Amino acid sequence: MPRSSSPPKPATAPRPTRRKLPPTGGAAAKNEGNGDIEERIFRSVFESVASQRLAPGTKLPEASLCELFGVSRALVRKVLQRLAHDHIVELRPNRGAIVAMPSPEETRQIFEARRALEAALVRMAVRNATRAEVAELRRHLKQEHAAMHRYAQPEWARLASTFHLRVAKLARNPILERYLSELMSRCSLIVALYEPPGNASCEHGEHADVVDAIARGDADEAVRLMEAHLLVLEKNIALDRPASGRSLGQMLGLG
Repeated sequence: MPRSSSPPKPATAPRPTRRKLPPTGGAAAKNEGNGDIEERIFRSVFESVASQRLAPGTKLPEASLCELFGVSRALVRKVLQRLAHDHIVELRPNRGAIVAMPSPEETRQIFEARRALEAALVRMAVRNATRAEVAELRRHLKQEHAAMHRYAQPEWARLASTFHLRVAKLARNPILERYLSELMSRCSLIVALYEPPGNASCEHGEHADVVDAIARGDADEAVRLMEAHLLVLEKNIALDRPASGRSLGQMLGLG
């Protein structure tokens, strides 16, 4: 007697396709780890302050930063805490973050500290700088000069700040160099808050005189010139600054 064939197995229902969720952090963070995107947000705010695109007192709403960079609030808060630690941002309880607004007394103290620090760094730079490094400073001065004649104010401000950090690097003291970087970011806030529009944050000719003194190996003259340069910068500041009408994205260079 032929064996009866087994009844056919019921067809298995197709397994529902799992919907793929977008990576945390959205499009901006798609190809970046959290550390990379955190550093990118930090540098974006820091450099926007240093180049005077972000004025002191500008609100930095967490929701806006999350949307602009496509990241979570937790990551934005971490960046804002770092910026507050470096005195770039002020965190106000229940009112959110703003770009810090140095007072006139803080302004005096910050410039006083910067003059003392740069005097020490310039003296070390004169002792350590090689001919190649002096030549590199002169190339930097050419870039400054070109930006000045193009009336490219943000680029000019960035190059002027970078000049001071380049001189500091020649001192071969990374700790003092880091302190100067923090002081300069606070000076950028002061310049952004108080300096009249259209003024140069640093005079190109004064930078050139400092480089000439470094090239000659004249430490006393280089220190004297740098101190005079910083005193002029401090005297140029005014007491007010009109509010910017640009969006946060535009001030951060994102739109």
